[in-house]
Amino acid sequence: MDYAPNISLIASLLADPGRAAIIWALMDGTSRPAGELAILADLSPSSASGHLARLTEGGVLTLEARGRSRYYRIAAAEIGAAVEALVSASQASQTQRARAIPTSRSTPLPLRHARTCYDHLAGELAVAVYERMLGAGWIVQDGKRVELTASGASGLAELGIDVQAESKRRRQFACACPDWSERKPHLGGALGAALLQACVQLRWLRAMKDSRALHVSPSGSREIPRIAAQVSR
Repeated sequence: MDYAPNISLIASLLADPGRAAIIWALMDGTSRPAGELAILADLSPSSASGHLARLTEGGVLTLEARGRSRYYRIAAAEIGAAVEALVSASQASQTQRARAIPTSRSTPLPLRHARTCYDHLAGELAVAVYERMLGAGWIVQDGKRVELTASGASGLAELGIDVQAESKRRRQFACACPDWSERKPHLGGALGAALLQACVQLRWLRAMKDSRALHVSPSGSREIPRIAAQVSR
């Protein structure tokens, strides 16, 4: 092979249970201090400090200084997407081996219905929106690659999303992100993040304290199912 990406480096960083717990605690897109991450990951302060140093040096996490405090967050949306994909693969593997109940039935209901997947929407609500966008011809999927159509751009603009600005961001514009509870894709990438932000700004969704679950307002329960509901074909 002329070129082989060095996936072993990031794989080794994610393989340790302590580091995996730290990363999972940051999958809601927030920034947290070392002490809080140590508690969430059930690690001693010294152990958490060592893991955070390795994750930062490896480019998985980035460090933010806020006055005298230091906060850690996931370095890039692609890392969050990779973690979600690994969770999905892990759940599928466990079910295949043990023939257990489907993951969606064992996932807590608030997380199953609507949650964040790093910086975009996941869960039943997100999967349903994605399926409607496909059915309405708003998006076209080829493997994990997703392309936005003219009708999709027009529909998203009505939600206040600046598609042109999102397409210029230094990250993947749109992708089919595997949903680990529903075993179906939801919308990821810059476009997925913009959709979540639009729903938050419209007060259809609201973050829940200390959880990746999202509260769906009465207007959200009414309006989100209407996104791409009119099939244009």
